[in-house]
Amino acid sequence: MGTHETHSSEPEPLSVPVPVTPAGRAALDAILGRPSTTLVALDFDGTLAPIVENPEDARAHPDAVPALTALAPKVAAVAVITGRPAEVAVRHGGFAGAEGLEHLCVLGHYGAERWDARTGALSAPDPHPGVAAVRAELPRVLAAAGDRPGVSVEEKGGRAVAVHTRRADDPQAAFEALRAPLTDLATRHGLIVEPGRMVLELRPPGTDKGVALLEHVRETGARSVLYAGDDLGDLPAFAAVEKLRADGVPGLLVCSGSTEVGELAERADLVVDGPAGVVRLLRELAAQLG
Repeated sequence: MGTHETHSSEPEPLSVPVPVTPAGRAALDAILGRPSTTLVALDFDGTLAPIVENPEDARAHPDAVPALTALAPKVAAVAVITGRPAEVAVRHGGFAGAEGLEHLCVLGHYGAERWDARTGALSAPDPHPGVAAVRAELPRVLAAAGDRPGVSVEEKGGRAVAVHTRRADDPQAAFEALRAPLTDLATRHGLIVEPGRMVLELRPPGTDKGVALLEHVRETGARSVLYAGDDLGDLPAFAAVEKLRADGVPGLLVCSGSTEVGELAERADLVVDGPAGVVRLLRELAAQLG
């Protein structure tokens, strides 16, 4: 009798990757052991959405919402913490009306804004007056720094202004040339400059992803945390997780892999391959939790 091979059409089983640090492994054990007390918090751009040249074109990875809807009912809460306006992240993420995401909240502008999926309500304070002043002066400051084709300005709902250099002829040179004059401009109007991946954001002080994360941990009563990010703006959230660890709350730090932000990868317990890797991790966690 002859023999023949059979090929299964079943998908490859998912398994959660093992963190490289003892603290990360302890956090993963806590998350898998007590998912109902876990907060999963994620950055948006570069973490759930691939980085693109034009920020307005950014959209969540096509499998992000399905992965989140599979995981969210099994954990205490899911939060997206972003520098974008909350409404923009909701729209670009496709979060509104997604079944299973009733406990999702989007903390926009580094926590200054909040959108809740259950109610669809958006809450936000009045804009800082320095943002409008900076926006008015910005063309003059950019002109004085030299003609740099490809540099673009993104207005963030009147609450921040971002200057992108990714499309410039020499993105890194443009970034470095603009950093000092933009810092001077921000300081004169009571703002700070938040550097990122080929972007300099001028925004009010006192809010960052670390503050937003700690407040949400307190609000939800989470006893373990997963935070995933990709950029310099995520470092305060990484520091917040490290503080939580010192206080006895296990935390898993995930870097959405990038060669542009080595410091984040060095501090992470787990490095994944960009938004596709983050989505796979979320799916693996949901599958492991059954």
